[in-house]
Amino acid sequence: MKEYWTSLASLLGVLAFCQSIVSSIFPPELRYAILKLTGRLFSLFSSYVYFDITEIDGVNTNELYNAVQLYLSSSVSISGTRLSLTRAVNSSAVTFGLANNDSIADSFNGAAVLWEHVVTQRHSQTFSWRPLPDEKRGFTLRIRKNDKSLILDSYLDYIMERAAEIRRKNQDRLLYTNSRGGSLDARGHPWESVPFKHPSTFETLAMDPAKKLEIMRDLRDFAEGQEFYQRTGRAWKRGYLLYGPPGTGKSSMIAAMANFLGYDIYDLELTEVHNNSELRKLLMKTSSKSIIVIEDIDCSINLGNRKKSCSNGGKRGGSSSFYEAAAAEMRGGGGAAGDESGNSITLSGLLNFTDGLWSCCGSERIFVFTTNHVEKLDPALLRSGRMDMHIFMSYCSFPALKILLKNYLGVQEPNAAGVWNEIEAVIDKAEMTPADVSEVLIKNRRDKDKAVAELLEILKVRAATRGGIGRHYETVEEEQEKRAVEESKEGEAADEFSGEQSEEEEEEDDKKKIK
Repeated sequence: MKEYWTSLASLLGVLAFCQSIVSSIFPPELRYAILKLTGRLFSLFSSYVYFDITEIDGVNTNELYNAVQLYLSSSVSISGTRLSLTRAVNSSAVTFGLANNDSIADSFNGAAVLWEHVVTQRHSQTFSWRPLPDEKRGFTLRIRKNDKSLILDSYLDYIMERAAEIRRKNQDRLLYTNSRGGSLDARGHPWESVPFKHPSTFETLAMDPAKKLEIMRDLRDFAEGQEFYQRTGRAWKRGYLLYGPPGTGKSSMIAAMANFLGYDIYDLELTEVHNNSELRKLLMKTSSKSIIVIEDIDCSINLGNRKKSCSNGGKRGGSSSFYEAAAAEMRGGGGAAGDESGNSITLSGLLNFTDGLWSCCGSERIFVFTTNHVEKLDPALLRSGRMDMHIFMSYCSFPALKILLKNYLGVQEPNAAGVWNEIEAVIDKAEMTPADVSEVLIKNRRDKDKAVAELLEILKVRAATRGGIGRHYETVEEEQEKRAVEESKEGEAADEFSGEQSEEEEEEDDKKKIK
C-alpha cells in the first residue's frame, strides 16, 4: 500500500514538472493557437455543427432565445424528465421548459436536431446600464452539416411562428373599446382594454348545426389562408354581417368566433369617433389576429340607404337629389351622426375603413357588423369585399332549442311522451328568440319537467297569437337583404339612365328657348 502511494506521488511530480516545462517553452499565446487549431481540425472532420443562442445579446434580450424556450415547451411537456415551470404575466397557462443543462431531441422535415439548455455562473459583472443576471443562459443547437441550409432558412422561422402562436394561446384575450372623445390612455393608445372572459362557443351557441359548421369552416379557411391571400393578391381580411331580430344571439356569435380563433375583439363605438381621419388612426392601432366589431350599425350613425332616401322625387328631381346627397356625403355633411354631436364620419370613410387602402395596414383581421334592420343599410356596405358572408340570426328553431335544453337542463329529450312532438309543431310559429327561451329555462332550471312544461305552454300561446298574422320574418328579412344587394348592382345602371333622361330634357328645353 505504501509503495502505491509512493508511485502515485512520483507520477504527479513528473506531470507537474512536465507542465512547468511546457509552460516555460510554449507561451500562452502559442498554447491558445494550438487549442484553436485542434478545435478547427476536430470540426473539420466532425459531421456536426453547433450554434449558440444566448439569452442576452449585449444588453438586449434575444427574442430567438425566448422563442426557442416557448417552442420547446410544447415538446418537453411530453418527453422531458426534468422540467421547469413558468407562468407569464396576463397568462392563464403554465409553460413547461428544459431544466438547467438538460437536452432534448427534435426533428424538422426529416432533419434531426439536438437542443441543450446551457446555464453557467457569470464570473464577473461588467459595467452596464442594466444589471445582468448572475447566470448566463443559452441554448446550443447541434445539427448535421448537410442540414445547415434547411435549418437556417426554414426551421428558425418555423420556431418563431410557433412561439408566437403559443404565446397568443397562453395569453388572455382582450376586449378593446375606443376611448371617449378620441382621448389617449397613459401609454398614448386610443384603445382601452379589459380581459375577455366570455364563455360562448360554437358548441353552446343556439343555432342550426349545419349553419354553425359552415361558419366554422369559413373561419378556419380564413385563419389558415395566408398563402392563398398572398397568391391571389387580396388583403388578408374578411367581413361578416350578422342581421336579424333582437335577442337572436348576435353578440354571442361574435364571442364564439373570438374563442374559436383565439382573436382579440375591438368593439368600435362610432358615436365616439369625430371624423374619418380619427377612424383611420383607430384602425392603424389595432393588432393582427383580431375581430373589429361595429354593433347596431344602423343606429350608430346615419348611414341609411341613399337610394331609398332619394326615391320620393321625380325622375329629374330624384336623380339630382341623389347626386346632391352624394356630394354632401363626400363633403362630410352626409352620413353624419348629426351636427349636435360633432360627428362627421361619412359613408365613404366607413367604406374605406373596411375595404380601402387603409384596411390593408394590418393582416388577419375580421370585420363584423350587426344590425336588426338590414334594409336600412346602404347597399354599398353589403357587397362582397366588405361584408363577404351574410349570416341571418333567426328566431329559435327546433335544432337550436335542443341545444338550449342540453345547455340549461342537461337533457337530450323531455321525459313526457309526446311533448317533443308538440314542441316541434309550434316552435316555428311561436317566433321566440333564443334569449326568451333561455330565460324560461333559467328560471325553472331546478325542476326540469316544470321548465319543459312551462316552455311548451308559452310556445303554444305565442303560436296562437301570431299564427293569424303569419310568421314569415325570416323570408321577409332575407328578401329585403337580397333586394338591398341587388339595388347596389342596379344603382349604377339606374343613375346612368336617369342622367341620360335629364340631358335629353335639358336639350329639349334649350330648343324651346331658341324657338
